[in-house]
Amino acid sequence: MYFVHPQINLNKKKFQKIFSSFFRTPDSESLNKKLFSFFPEKQIVFTDMGRSAFQIIIEKMNLRNSQMLFPAYICDIFLPIFKKYNIKPIFLDADIKTFNLKIEELQKKITPQTKSIFVSHIYGLPNNINKILSIAKKHNLKVIEDCAHSFGIKKGKKYLGNFGDASLFSLYKFLPVARGGMLVCPKDWKIDLEETSFSPRDFISFLNHFPFWAFLFKKFGGSVSPKIIRKEKLSKIGGINKVSLNLFSCFFEEHQKNLKKRINLAMFFQKELKNLGFEIQERKENSFCYLSVLMPKKLRDKRDDFIKGLRKKGISCTRMWQNPIILNPEVQKRYKLDLNKFPKTIEISQRIINFPLQDAFQKKDIKEMIEKTKKVLNPLDRKV
Repeated sequence: MYFVHPQINLNKKKFQKIFSSFFRTPDSESLNKKLFSFFPEKQIVFTDMGRSAFQIIIEKMNLRNSQMLFPAYICDIFLPIFKKYNIKPIFLDADIKTFNLKIEELQKKITPQTKSIFVSHIYGLPNNINKILSIAKKHNLKVIEDCAHSFGIKKGKKYLGNFGDASLFSLYKFLPVARGGMLVCPKDWKIDLEETSFSPRDFISFLNHFPFWAFLFKKFGGSVSPKIIRKEKLSKIGGINKVSLNLFSCFFEEHQKNLKKRINLAMFFQKELKNLGFEIQERKENSFCYLSVLMPKKLRDKRDDFIKGLRKKGISCTRMWQNPIILNPEVQKRYKLDLNKFPKTIEISQRIINFPLQDAFQKKDIKEMIEKTKKVLNPLDRKV
């Protein structure tokens, strides 16, 4: 079965590395030296989650009680943070071709209370960051770069994460680690985080990176997961646990070695899907953290049926962010949102599909998924 979230193809050497990750002390010095080539002028801090890095940025930039320009098409996990720091997000509609925020709306929505812009490179496709930086400089705004989906991708000669005043990463989005975030920030920021422990829940999350367990979780998780308490720490910001940091060390170099192949496979996959009527994020400078496309317009109402059909054929697509932050009822009420101002964000949420794309895939895997896609798509097309 093909899965969207990072998967581990196990061999003897990899098993030994993974097993040792649960017991050894991380070689932080060696890891930081490797990462220095990505962020030569910055400080790197590992956190328990990407959202913890975001909170550190808010505190260090003194953004409490301010307005923040924010993409409307993004996850609603940010709401508790907005409430905690009394930040009012000023939402920007999405660009239908890139899924990123509409830059044309930026200057129109800046007020005297606006202190920052949150720039997310959605699904791994870089924003027009230089244009955003130009607007930010003109209005004296801080730029926070959300690189949760875009580790290891360059915009021009620099890696994403170097452009903003500070940036955040979610390690488990693109690598098979149980938990973890990364903060890239100025070297003069003094940050001291208490290390967190590797919990039973982290272990369950880690098992989800193995095909057998991922299959079981997909098949039976719907009835089991509601019984598990899903509470993230927001009261206290923590550092990454040793196991997750070791796992990151194991996999990130391998991921970078495979990135060129991954991009080539993604481009081939996109071309085939485009021929079938799907709309894609065009541009090669993309980490393809997720192979994300839009359902053909004439079949938009069949999106969920299409995904169910693919799952029956062993392709576990997702609808990541089918409920973006602006569709959260509390967000709508709290910030008095008029959803008519976000037509593209809503359209994307109704048509989004995330196809599996793994570092270990070969062209034959993509061809198999394309053939199964055709078999599911054609009957739906005939019904329209």
